[in-house]
Formats: sequence, structure tokens, C-alpha cells
Amino acid sequence: MSEADDRARMTWAAEAVAMRWPVAAVSRADLLRGDLSTRRFWRLHLESAAGDGEQPPTSAIVIDLGPDDLPGYARALRLLHEPLPEPPWINVHRFLASIGVAVPALYAHSNPHRALLVEDVGMLSVFDSCRQVPSNAADLFRLAIDELLKIHVEGTRRIHHRCFASSINYDRKLFIWELSQFVELTLSEVAPGCDRAAVYAELDDLAERLDRYPRVLSHRDYHGQNLYVQDGPRLRVIDFQDALMAPGAHDLAVLLTTRDTGQLVSQNLERRLLDYYYAGLARRQAVTIGIDDFFMSYRYSVIQHALKMSGRFMMFERDGKHGYAQYVPHALDEARRMLADMHAIFPQLCAALGVEEQRRSR
Repeated sequence: MSEADDRARMTWAAEAVAMRWPVAAVSRADLLRGDLSTRRFWRLHLESAAGDGEQPPTSAIVIDLGPDDLPGYARALRLLHEPLPEPPWINVHRFLASIGVAVPALYAHSNPHRALLVEDVGMLSVFDSCRQVPSNAADLFRLAIDELLKIHVEGTRRIHHRCFASSINYDRKLFIWELSQFVELTLSEVAPGCDRAAVYAELDDLAERLDRYPRVLSHRDYHGQNLYVQDGPRLRVIDFQDALMAPGAHDLAVLLTTRDTGQLVSQNLERRLLDYYYAGLARRQAVTIGIDDFFMSYRYSVIQHALKMSGRFMMFERDGKHGYAQYVPHALDEARRMLADMHAIFPQLCAALGVEEQRRSR
């Protein structure tokens, strides 16, 4: 992306601000630190002149959607036909807003600049808030589950074919495609002498087991850095453009175990939050599997997510995006924790990850 493109995007954003709030002007634009995607973000600081008309917020966010509408797995597996009629961010945002999910307001968008002007939901993520005041973790994660239930229950009941997410299933094909990065990049580091074909066969079995569970509308990347805390407290949800249909436990695995979440969510709190989610399903008359199956689906989902992310973290390091290797040990420990009594199901995987050795060392 060239500097000329960025200047054109900022010119569009300033015009969009003036169109939306005639009394406002952009005083400064700060490039924000992104995470793993190709999207980029700027915070626009807005000044308001005296006059009639709607008063602007003090800031807004410009999103550069990047070169591709779909993530790499969706393009590789051809999960949607391209070109799409609109960016997934706009498509999924429209649906989530219609069911009352607390997504940021969309002020303006530009197809030529592949840019959005959206509400600024602040700078305090759930992760950061919990790190500042650890005693707030239980309340904030319950709020996160309340919002997640809205997506899972109301979103699933009202999903329709016009929402792109309805056409993408988190199924065996996608589960094993993601796990192949673990086999390729992580397994050779942690278990160089293992039988990779045997481990891959067990991972395919894991993918098949996950494929059997009922699917709900899933955010897909529902972790504490994509949830922002506002007064109330109230949570706001971002980074939802990759939504799809997945086992409900997948979003819970992401929420409760991604990266170093274990420092904020103890195993005791994890159990209480899972009970809270399942009780929420019951209150909404949305239970589709028994509680034992639900907990097993959560354990499978944690294993899949942890191994997938260990492979992705290794890939980022290989490709020059540094700082993610620190999370690989945590991800592998989460997988080992869930595998602790699954030797009979996944003997090769347990041996490769040293599950028994870790248990004896404790």
C-alpha cells in the first residue's frame, strides 16, 4: 500500500467527517498498532466548531480493509465465491446490529478506498481492564458471555442467506486445514522424532469429532482483545468480519484460553463461566446437547484452537511478524491440559506433546 493511497484514504475520511458532522474537522490522525490481519487502523481526533448541527464524537476510527475481502483459509478452501457484493465487515456488521449485538456504529464507507469510518469504542480492552483490576475478571467475562449468548442464540435463530456467515461452516475440512500448520511448523520443533502421519490421523479424528456438534453463528475471534469496556460497564464487540457457523464451544475456547488468558481466568473461574454459559442456553431454551457433551465439545475445541494457534504463531515468526512465539508454550500447555485423560483417544498426540511427562512433573 503506497503513501499516496494512504493520503487519498485520509482525504476521503476528512470529507466523510465533514459530511457527517458539518461542524467537525479532523485535528490529528494516529496510526494504531494492529494485530495479525492485513487491516490497518487510524484514530481520528475530531474538533468541533461552534454552530448548529449534530455534535461529533471526540474521535473516530478509519479502517483500511486491506487487499482481500476474505481471510487466507476462506480463499484457499474457496468457502465463498468472489468477488463479493460487499466487504464482509459491512455484511456481518449489518446482521449483528440487527440483532442488538454491541458493534461499533458505521459512519461511512468507501469502496474505491476500501475504507470504513466507524465509531471509536475506546482503548480499554477486556484483557487490559482485567490486568489493571484482576478482581473484575469474573464480572467482565460474564458480560462477555452475555454478549456471546446473543450472537449464538438470537443470531442462530435469525440468520439468513444474505449474511455471508450463514454460508461458511467451521467443519472437518477447515478444522484439519488449520491443524496442518501445527503439524508442519510446531510438531517438528516439539517432537522431531514422532510419527507425523500417525499424529495427523488423530488430528483428523479430532476434526471429525468437532464436525459432529451442532453449529451456531460464531464470531470466530471472540477474545479479550476484541472486546472493549465502556462505562456501565458495557462491552463493545469488534473484529467480527470472519463470522461463520461453528460449534458453540469454539468461541468459548477462544475467549477463555487464547494466548495468556490463563493468567486472568483460573480453572475454577473457567468452570463457573462454562456453567454460566450453559445455564444461559437453558434460560433461552437453546440447549441442543447434554451438558456432558457440551463440556467434551469445549475440551475438543480448546485442543483444536491451541494447536492451530501454536502453528499460526510459528508461521508469523517465520514470516517476520515477531512477538508471537512467546504464546506457543501457553497454547501447548492448554492442549496438554485438555488431553490429560485422553490417552486412549489420542495416544500419538499425547506422546508427541509429552502429556504424561508433564503430569508427572506436577
